[in-house]
Amino acid sequence: MKGNKERTIPDEDVRKAEREIQDVQIRERLNRIRNKILVMSGKGGVGKSSVAAYLAVSLAKKGYKVGLMDVDLHGPSIPRLLGLKGNIKASKHQKGIPLHLSPNMQVISIEALLPNKDSATIWRGPLKIGIIRQFISDIEWMDHLDYLIVDSPPGTGDEPLTVAQTIRDAKAIIVTTPQEVSLADVRKSINFCRNVHMGIIGLIENMSGFHCPHCGKSIDIFKAGGGERTAKAENLRLLGKLPIEPEIVKHGDTGNTSILDNDDIPFTKEFNKIVGQVIEILDKKDENKIVEEKEKSAVDLMEVEKMDGKILFAIPTAQGKLCSHFGHSEMFSIIQTENGKITDKKMLTPPPHEPGVLPRWLHEMGVNVIIAGGMGSRAQSLFNQAGIKVVVGAPVDTPESLVNQYLANTLVTGENVCDH
Repeated sequence: MKGNKERTIPDEDVRKAEREIQDVQIRERLNRIRNKILVMSGKGGVGKSSVAAYLAVSLAKKGYKVGLMDVDLHGPSIPRLLGLKGNIKASKHQKGIPLHLSPNMQVISIEALLPNKDSATIWRGPLKIGIIRQFISDIEWMDHLDYLIVDSPPGTGDEPLTVAQTIRDAKAIIVTTPQEVSLADVRKSINFCRNVHMGIIGLIENMSGFHCPHCGKSIDIFKAGGGERTAKAENLRLLGKLPIEPEIVKHGDTGNTSILDNDDIPFTKEFNKIVGQVIEILDKKDENKIVEEKEKSAVDLMEVEKMDGKILFAIPTAQGKLCSHFGHSEMFSIIQTENGKITDKKMLTPPPHEPGVLPRWLHEMGVNVIIAGGMGSRAQSLFNQAGIKVVVGAPVDTPESLVNQYLANTLVTGENVCDH
């Protein structure tokens, strides 16, 4: 008589089950947050973190329940800007307890999880994606939040992309300075938002002139009007122009936010106007423009799909199923559909995987949609520019099954598994 053997559950199944549980927790948490704002910039050094911190503080002072999430994992500065000390502790429910700045405001930052505040976080994509998801699912935020402010690192890498894919209804505020080098990068941030279908609340031009305390004149240290011109060219709001204020540096170094209470300071007066606009916009008094912006980006990417009911799909494939990492694929399944049905399929060997080669190759072939497991943000941008819609986070399945799920609007996507 043979002895009974224990049936072991494969690690992959365990991870999948854990992720599904986390997905539910994330959805439940996000459903209890009324407004989500991603504060981002094209480059560093433009005052993005200060804007995010002061926006959260100002909203909390007005009586709103506010969470501030610092996802700048390599250069967290929010706790120091706010004068917050201490580490995250566990609640009785085994959730992390965020730092409290005031009864109305909670803060989470990777710095509060590190034993040494000067430790370097040497992480690649999957770890960063995981910690951002945990910031939402495993932190014991207030039961309901009026605003969740997310401070993102500069650029359009893993962190803002993870926020866009996880917090689907987040809207962006983009911070820039007047000089051209900053404006060139901010235009990339604008295109990022449009590519991932994220509504843009507006632009903030920081360091916009210096008010001389002696003569009262404004000196344009970093040029002038660049943010306004960019906003006009991109059909976006310019929420405001914040002047250079030396007191901001002093207060930021000491973690003192009392400057927001002094409306005689030009910076504070302008910042309070910006906060008022944000509240008005997100209270749906002026929501139409955000909706139009979001719909416009979706139309841009989907327009080709409406032509004659025909869609040409490209799926990176290995051993008959989706290859999880786009750049490692040796073959592509090219599937043609018409009026919701597959009409043709062929397997093609792609050209060498170099920047710009695959977008050009698939564009010339007439591909409309790519379904992938993982793809870097730079590659996604190149495909979008070529008029090709990119779907990432697809499960490992046969190309035919993935296409049929897409056509039936039942394709469930997870995290982008690309690590760069």
